[in-house]
Amino acid sequence: MTTLVELTRDGEVAVILVDNPPVNALSHAVRSGLLQNLKAAQEDAGIEAVVIACKGRTFIAGADITEFGKPFQPPGLLEVIAFMDEMSKPIVAAIHGTALGGGLEVALGAHWRVAAESARLGLPEVKLGILPGAGGTQRLPRLVGAEEALKMIVSGDPIAAPKALQLGLVDEISKGDIVADGVAFARKILAEGRPIQRVRDRADKLAFDEKAFKEAAGNLTKRARGLEAPMACVTSVHNALTMPFDEGIGAERDLFMKLVAGDQSKAQRHVFFAEREALKVPDMPATTKARDVAKAAVIGGGTMGGGIAMCFANVGVPVTLIETNDEALQRGLGIIAGNYRATAAKGGLAPEQAEKRIGLIKGAVGLDAAADADLVIEAVFENMDLKKQIFADLDRIAKPGAVLATNTSTLDVDEIARATSRPADVVGMHFFSPANVMKLLETVRGRATSHEALKTAVETGRRIGKTGVISGVCFGFIGNRMLGRRTVEAERVILEGALPQEVDQAIVEFGFPMGPFAMGDLAGLDVGWRVRQGTGAKAEIADQLYELGRHGQKTGKGYFLYEDGSRVPRPDPEVEAMILASSKRLGIERRAISKQEIIERMVYPMINEGARILDEGIAMRPGDIDITWVYGYGWPVWRGGPMFYADQVGLTQIADRLAHYAETVGDETLTPAPLLVRLANEGKGFGSLAARG
Repeated sequence: MTTLVELTRDGEVAVILVDNPPVNALSHAVRSGLLQNLKAAQEDAGIEAVVIACKGRTFIAGADITEFGKPFQPPGLLEVIAFMDEMSKPIVAAIHGTALGGGLEVALGAHWRVAAESARLGLPEVKLGILPGAGGTQRLPRLVGAEEALKMIVSGDPIAAPKALQLGLVDEISKGDIVADGVAFARKILAEGRPIQRVRDRADKLAFDEKAFKEAAGNLTKRARGLEAPMACVTSVHNALTMPFDEGIGAERDLFMKLVAGDQSKAQRHVFFAEREALKVPDMPATTKARDVAKAAVIGGGTMGGGIAMCFANVGVPVTLIETNDEALQRGLGIIAGNYRATAAKGGLAPEQAEKRIGLIKGAVGLDAAADADLVIEAVFENMDLKKQIFADLDRIAKPGAVLATNTSTLDVDEIARATSRPADVVGMHFFSPANVMKLLETVRGRATSHEALKTAVETGRRIGKTGVISGVCFGFIGNRMLGRRTVEAERVILEGALPQEVDQAIVEFGFPMGPFAMGDLAGLDVGWRVRQGTGAKAEIADQLYELGRHGQKTGKGYFLYEDGSRVPRPDPEVEAMILASSKRLGIERRAISKQEIIERMVYPMINEGARILDEGIAMRPGDIDITWVYGYGWPVWRGGPMFYADQVGLTQIADRLAHYAETVGDETLTPAPLLVRLANEGKGFGSLAARG
């Protein structure tokens, strides 16, 4: 019998303990062990009840997704839970930590559930492009009702144990030893002579209103454009309400098998694994420790600096927001306080929580206020001379061992570090705006950045809830360097014949939340203009728009019109006339450009630049590039990121099309990168590459 699952006796109660660290995943060995021990408990006349619990820090936190795509090894989880259904002895699930996915499905297969007060329960399969495949969509509605089940399954978000108790998902909250309380609950059932209540037989919460169900489903899926799994989840929950249990289970399994074999789930599972690999540094010694960050300082109280300060306050870290004058400081602090109080007014935070977070952010004028910070993050605008001056001053002011980070989105971190006498303590921490909302954090490793400083930045990112990647130093790092290629090509395409709304529509249909021109208007066309001023680059249309004061949404005009404060872009005849006149002046004969060509010309140059980034060692893995684009730029998760997408399309196809465009538009930068050509010639994809330190 497997050692990952053991059966012990507490008098007449059997305790089946799973011990498969770190998260007690439902591997083949765990499934086998559960079934064997359940059968042993059923056959033992001295056992009257069973408690299923876990050792370590959590209950079963889900399936072992490393088994996806591999030959199936019985027993399946459905078989384990079906045996639980048929047992003649009551089963209690004793839940601590997290009961997620298959773990919650095991708990739903039990007859009662006791949860630690701190436990969280959920069915997050939708985030991997699948749905719960072992009865979760059929049993959960029987315990919590249609609307709550729909909410949990379609969002994939877990709920806390007190909420689960309120909904009827758990039967009792434990404030002590979860295993002991599970055993005590089992004894109470036996003493009271309660009949076994199988979840599959419950029908008291299955009544529902079809119109209300459709409305709730529509609200939950309106942001899931292009995603198959959320719609399948809706269908499966509806089946639970309208089909006999066994039919619903069969339909659930069919939907699961279709999804798990599909391209979307493969892409989403790739992102899942890539996210977990992205912060592993091959050359970092295992003994490296992050420095303690008990207090932070942020230089610059604008939109970016204020958002970064909120990230620290949100996790209870005191932070000093530093500005050059009191007027700018009070404006920044006022915006932060307004954001928190608005969130509280909408129910996103308790008012006292909002006030506590506001209180953790102290304002100060002058860099001397950074003297006691363990981590200082500079977040002023993109000007190298200004940043170097700030870091030279910080070198004098900051305490020894403080990590000095720059939030630059494009500039040379090594040059900034050389302004100090301690370049080993300097690192890039590139947040994405708004920093308190966007998940991505690009940690930029300079040539002199120490392992300790790098690990401190990485662990700080984790602590404040960011999804992180590590980049080497180059202009624009991973994300903005690739974005630059798309930006150049977007300008070229509108001069050749497409209009901004046509380009944006093609990219939105590809899966992005917005196209490149609407995105430019949102970020501000003045931002791109300042970057071009620093590099000497030109952009025919964007430069004209800037000179006309059309800076995007902030001025009500950019590539598009934004009337009466609306954020919805409307085509502007003036911009179209400007584009046509520019094409004529430059001698460009305009032509109709298909959606397919637009997509290729927006996406393939980015992939090409990604190949160069990998070849240069700026990114350690193709998955790091994918994570950057999924979490930082809205790349559709169901396409897996640009490098995963390239492998799906085929590198030969991409190399051929790039070569075609390089020749037809006369731009050598579109020539297929050496790494792309080599992999294509070898019949390989980017996924074949090993991580580089």
